Amino acid sequence: MPDIALLIVTAVAFLVAGFVKGVVGLGLPTVAIALLGLVMTPAEAAALLVLPTFVTNVWQLAARPRLHALLQRLWPMLLGIAIGTLTGPALLTGGVGHQATIALGLALIVYALWGLSETRLRVSDRAERWLSPLVGAATGVVTAATGVFVLPSVPYLQALDLDQDDLVQAMGLSFTVSTLALAATLVRDDAFQPVLAAASLAALLPALCGMVGGQWIRARVEPSTFRICFFLGLLALGGHLASSAVI
Repeated sequence: MPDIALLIVTAVAFLVAGFVKGVVGLGLPTVAIALLGLVMTPAEAAALLVLPTFVTNVWQLAARPRLHALLQRLWPMLLGIAIGTLTGPALLTGGVGHQATIALGLALIVYALWGLSETRLRVSDRAERWLSPLVGAATGVVTAATGVFVLPSVPYLQALDLDQDDLVQAMGLSFTVSTLALAATLVRDDAFQPVLAAASLAALLPALCGMVGGQWIRARVEPSTFRICFFLGLLALGGHLASSAVI
C-alpha cells in the first residue's frame, strides 16, 4: 500500500478505535486491528498497534493509583502473557497470512459473543493462584496468533471482583505487557518495518482525538447501548475476516 494511503487508512481506523475506547473504556487495539485487517495482513495491523496502544495504556495506568498493589497480585498473569506471546505460534509473522486472518476473525467472533452474552464469572482466591499464570499464557498464545490480547485476560480480570478503578487499571496493565511482548515478537521476526513504525507513531494523534470525542459522547449517551453496537460490529467484522480468508 502506498505510504499516503497507509496513513489515511491508519488514521481513520485509529480515530474510530479511539472513539470506541473513549465511550466504553476499552477496545482500541481490538477495533483497530479488526478494521486494519480488512485492508492489510494481521502482522502489518499488529505493527501499527504498538505505539498508540502503548501510549494510551500507559496513560490509563498513570491516571490511577494502586499500581504497586496490582503488580503484586497480577504478576503471575503478566509473566504468563510475556512468555506465551514470545513462545506462542507466531501466525502473525510466520508467512501464513490467511491462517492469521482466520484466527483473528475467530478471536473477534468469540470476544463479541462473550460480550453480547454479558456472562460474568467468579474466581476464588484459591483458584486465582494457579489460574492466573495459565490465563496469562493463554492470552499470550492468542496474542501471538492474532494480535488480539483481550482473550481470556479481560473476562478473567472481570471475574476477580476488582472495583471499577482497579479493573480499568488492571486491564491497562495487562494490555501494556501484551503490547510490549507483541512488539518484541514483531521486532524479533523483522515485522516492524520503518514505514509501519512511522505510521504507528502517526496513529497516535487520531487515536487520542477519537478518545476525547468518545469521552464527550459517553457523557451524553447510554454506554450499555453503545457496547451492544460495539460487540455486534466486532461480530460482523470477525465473520467477514474469517469467511473471506477461507474463501
